[in-house]
Amino acid sequence: MVELKTEESIDAMREAGRVVARALDAVRGAAGVGVSLLDLDGVAHEVLRGAGADSPFLGYRPRFAPVPFPAVVCASVNDAIVHGIPGAYRLRDGDLVSIDCGALLNGWAGDAAVSFTVGRPRPADLRLIEAAERALAAGIAAARPGNRIGDIAHAIGAVGRAAGYGIPDGFGGHGIGRRMHEDPGVPNEGPPGRGMKLRPGMVLAIEPMLIAGGTDDYTADADGWTLRTVDGSRAAHAEHTVAITADGPRILTAL
Repeated sequence: MVELKTEESIDAMREAGRVVARALDAVRGAAGVGVSLLDLDGVAHEVLRGAGADSPFLGYRPRFAPVPFPAVVCASVNDAIVHGIPGAYRLRDGDLVSIDCGALLNGWAGDAAVSFTVGRPRPADLRLIEAAERALAAGIAAARPGNRIGDIAHAIGAVGRAAGYGIPDGFGGHGIGRRMHEDPGVPNEGPPGRGMKLRPGMVLAIEPMLIAGGTDDYTADADGWTLRTVDGSRAAHAEHTVAITADGPRILTAL
């Protein structure tokens, strides 16, 4: 079931979204050569703690997971697509990093992700990140009343495919509200004009994921969480929480 949020509820979700945006900004600012992924998780944890927010990631255990997620961010490096567990790995010059973070504040959730490079960037990585951000912007632009979920999916997929990138099958965005994951699912590719009709009050986490090698294949690490490209190519992930309003899409996780 899809819950339509009131204007007051969307304003409350915006406050949770601000916390997510500040956490991602702090993590990006702290990332550098020699900094560990655990350090970055600690930076995000401090932002959430300072705002009086909880993490919807920490302790989260969906059906596929062998263990609860042990951190407040997903930290995915280079060939890791999503769901990377922060560990002792220290960032190296040229790494491509994707950070996904959520917050629960006063009963409402926010969820967003950003990809960036550390040290001297590879031009190919910058193009990949830019394409993920363009795909996200296209998906957001399609999140208008009267459109359908398929219009968002088609907009994202069209950008990714035109740039020559792969799109991991079966992974995409989702509804969000009182919980981090709610109905409906939001695919990252599909035919336009299909799926649930978008209505004011719906709130969606829109999150394209792109694979540089052009294939859609992925594999899971032994930790049961981290997804990696099969061909070893790099991946990028971009995400915002977006409210559908009568005036158009409203991004709730921008700074």
